[in-house]
Order: sequence, then C-alpha cells, then structure tokens
Amino acid sequence: PATRKREGRKAAPKQLVLPQTVSVKHLSELLNATSIEVIKQLMRNGVMASMNQVIDFDVAAPVVASFGMRPKLEQQAAPGSIAPLEAEEEDPSTLQLRPPVVAILGHVDHGKTTLLDTIRKSHIVTSEVGNITQHIGAYQVRYNDHPITFLDTPGHEAFTAIRARGAQLTDIAVLVVAADDGIMAQTAEAINHARAADVPIVVAINKIDSPGADPEKVKRQLSEHSLLVEEWGGDVIAVPLSAKLGEGIEDLLENLLVVSEISELKANPNRSAAGVVVEAKLDRNRGPLATVLVQNGTLRVGDQMVAGTAWGRVKAMVNDLGRRIKEAGPSVPVEVMGFDSLPEAGDRFLVTADEKTARSTAEERLKESTRGRLGALAMEDVYTGIASGEIRELNLVLKADVQGSLEAIQSALEQVNAEKARVRILHAGSGTITESDVLLARASKAIILGFNSTTEPGAEGLAERERVQIRHYDIIYRLTEDVEKALQGILEPTQREIILGRAEIRAVFSARKLAKIAGCFVIDGRITRSASVRIIRDGQVVHEGQISSLRHFKQDVKEMAVGYECGVGIENFSDFQERDLLEAYRVERVRP
Repeated sequence: PATRKREGRKAAPKQLVLPQTVSVKHLSELLNATSIEVIKQLMRNGVMASMNQVIDFDVAAPVVASFGMRPKLEQQAAPGSIAPLEAEEEDPSTLQLRPPVVAILGHVDHGKTTLLDTIRKSHIVTSEVGNITQHIGAYQVRYNDHPITFLDTPGHEAFTAIRARGAQLTDIAVLVVAADDGIMAQTAEAINHARAADVPIVVAINKIDSPGADPEKVKRQLSEHSLLVEEWGGDVIAVPLSAKLGEGIEDLLENLLVVSEISELKANPNRSAAGVVVEAKLDRNRGPLATVLVQNGTLRVGDQMVAGTAWGRVKAMVNDLGRRIKEAGPSVPVEVMGFDSLPEAGDRFLVTADEKTARSTAEERLKESTRGRLGALAMEDVYTGIASGEIRELNLVLKADVQGSLEAIQSALEQVNAEKARVRILHAGSGTITESDVLLARASKAIILGFNSTTEPGAEGLAERERVQIRHYDIIYRLTEDVEKALQGILEPTQREIILGRAEIRAVFSARKLAKIAGCFVIDGRITRSASVRIIRDGQVVHEGQISSLRHFKQDVKEMAVGYECGVGIENFSDFQERDLLEAYRVERVRP
C-alpha cells in the first residue's frame, strides 16, 4: 500500500535556492546544465547575456522553471546576523552568560589609546614577571573576576567597515570625549556610526584633570546629539575620568558590566565555534594569521574552519598575552594559524564537520564572488521595498557645503512624511563625501545625499564597488522632492534601451482577418518573440508595439538570428512597406 501511495503521488519539482544576483556560468552549474543551454533559454526569454554576465533573480527564475525546478530567493543575512551556514536554533537551556565585547570610539586626540593602555596595564593578570603582551587587535581584561573583551580598532571607520560586511562584533560602544574639547566632528560621526549599529553607548568624559575641563558642557553637547545622560533624566551612562592619571577607570568598568548584565549577553559554549575575523596579516614565517573573535561555541586546536573564501585547520592559537592556548570560548579573541589564504576583516568564520566541507564551502564562495555585490539601496527601489513591507525607514547620510545648508535640509526633511515609511538621518555633516560616509551607508543600507558638496576620489571608487548610491543636488526643494517622491513611490526609475536586432522588410503578405505579415531578413543581432519593436521608415519611427507572431516558413519560433528570413506580425499594425526597418529592443531599469 505504501508503494502504491508513493506511485500515485506526483513528485513535486525540486527547489533551487538562488541569490539576488548570480552569474550565468554559476547558474548553469547549479542547474547541472551547460552555459550554452542557459544562454539559449535566456535568449528565448528575450535576454541577451554572456557566460560571465550577472543576472538578477527575476531574470534567472523563468530559466530555472524551464529546467523543471522551482526557484526560490535566498534570504540575505542582515547586518549583524549570522550567516545561514552558521544559523542553528539554540536551546535556551544551553545558553550561558558571556563577556561583553566593547569598542572604544571617539575623536582622534581625545585619549582613546591612552584609555585602552591604562585599562590594559592595570587589569591584565600576568602569571610571570616580564610577560610580553602581544598586540592582536583585541584583548580581554578582568574586573571583579568578570572578563571584558576590548576591540582595539583604529576608530569608527574600521568599526563600520567590519559591520558593512555583515558582521556585528560589538555589544557596547564607549564614546571617548575630552572634557576640555567637547564634541568634535569625528565624535559626532562616531555617535552616528554607533547608533546605526544599534549598540548601547557609554560615554567616557576624559581629561577631567586638564585646566579647561568642563564636563557639564560635554553633557549639554551630548543632549544636542540626542544622548541624554542619567543625571539629566536620560538613560546614557557618562563616566568622568582621567585616562592619564587612572582616575575613574574602575567606575567605567563597573558600568560596562552593568550594561552587559542588562543586555543579558549569552552564547552556547558547547557547540561548534562561529565568530568574526577582526584582522588578518601575512607572517613571513607562520603564513596567514587571523585574529578572530569567537561569538558562539568553542574553538579548538585541530578544528576545520572556513572564513569567507579562506579555509584551513587550526594549527595553533595565541591569546592577547602571547600564550599558546588549546581552546577559546565565546567573546574570547585569539590569533589563529592555519588558514590557506588571508581572510578579510569582517568575514564570519565557522567550524565545519570536516576538511571536505570547509574546502567546498570556501570554493563555492570563491565561485560566487563573481556575483555583483548587493548595494545599499537606490532611491528608485524605495517604494518597492515599502510595498513589500521590507522598508520602514529611508536611511540617509547628508553632506552639505556649510552648516547652514545642513540645518535647512534637515528641517525640510522633517516635513516629509509617507504612510508606511519615514526618513531617518543617520549622519549629517558639512564638507566632502568621504569613505567613512560610504561605509556607513553600505552598512546601514542608506543613500548619500550631497548638497553643493563633492565626493572624494577614494569615496567615489568605494561607492561604485559597494554599489552605494550618491546623489548630488544644488537646490534644496529638488532634494526634498526626490525623497518625498521616493517615499510615495512616484520617482521614475532610470531606463535604457538595449537593441536586440534589426531586420529589413522585403515583402508584405496578407493573412486572415485583414492582417498583414512582414517578410523580413535579419541583418543584425536577433529578433525575439518577446521583444518590443519599432518600424522605421525613411529614418522616422512610424509605429512601436509588440511582436504578435514570429515564424520561419510555417513554423512558430521564439527567435531568429542574423542571416535568416522570417515572417513577423505586429499587434494592431499592418501598414508594412518594403524597405521598412524593423528594430527589436528591450527596456531595462538601471540605477543612476
């Protein structure tokens, strides 16, 4: 009976999960077909593409269906989430409290490095005299028998560059502000980068020992950036300290533990390790070395691992004290030796079951690296996202020539409202558009709007590579009008025509119901059944429409190549004349 039941049930088509963009070559491999077969099918659908060309899901889906499979769009991991390969449902009973991971951000001269050094020297437990501490980009300290992990990043740009690659390293951001200087441009940027990462901010008001120190002024400036300290009725912890003299350090660490406790940071140490690459370097003697931060599970010597397109076996691990260790649990930073090549900062690493899985995963990612990167967002895509429920906020990064213009733009944008979405300004500043702005936009799926401002060459190249949209304006109402149109869904996308082929009409034949068929000779490219066409007579377009029929002799065909004759019928048009030119084309939407 079971056999009869299986025989009587029609087998469902196999599902093929596709990314948002995929190269034709990689699609053919997924379909277990040749590139030529896939290209032919694309042509039948009116799409001309080469083997290495990248197509999007909407174009690839009909091809997959024609091969008897069911296409499904791959769910993209959002910034801060775990890659699908790592995602596992954790049993709450297996989770244990883990140390917090802290990044220190702030203006360049406000004492970040001094603060890090002071914390490190006073709270690292050394077991032997003269122990040499190794710089590996991250380290742990212990306070009241509780470990705290600090990321020694160069600043908010590196912090966001890692986040732009889909990795969320930090649990708490410490904002260092000099009491004698107050909030500077870089401080404001750091606030916006930390806020965009959605991590709690603890403010360290440094240099309280300096002659011009004014902590109250700093608190007032913080409130202007929507950071209201606890003494003023807010929820932001502000700790006055002197990194130089070591005053207030204990208070800062105590507050970091309090924030950590409120956040209830947990992980499962009894599973395969997964985490993020903090930095990587090539050592002449030991080969590729990567500093990794274990976020879940426990990493052990001998584990097979993969990070981005790099893979290997953990040959040795060194902690921040320069000691060799055998294993590292959640929130522990270690330098790992054993990768076959250098992974990139921000790559997520995970331990695999065996060498074969690690190698094949890395190789698959290498193949897919030919895909176009998913960009942050284009203004034209906003309405589609709102309609599908994906976009609730339009994230913007604003740069203007002067502060006055900036205030006027922000005021105007506050008036822009839509039914299902609102504008969220992640960062606003005066001056040129920089790489830092692009990184923030990339990490937060934002659009950069420049008002009478230029883009630095490095930032322009980075934006192009990361597919971040930069729009320039010189009139405020046009800027706000575009944002309003984007939110309301009436901003027209930029379109371009792609000429598929041309044919010359050499004879006209009568068909039933007074219809006429044009006898054509294809002189260039291809004429496809699904294409739009225009009839050109003496250099003038006399009609535009759709092909209703395409035949080779008496056989219906989907396309005709150069050098062949065919009969073409056009919807609602029969006024063909010999020597008319028939031009087949398709229209595609492009991002500016």
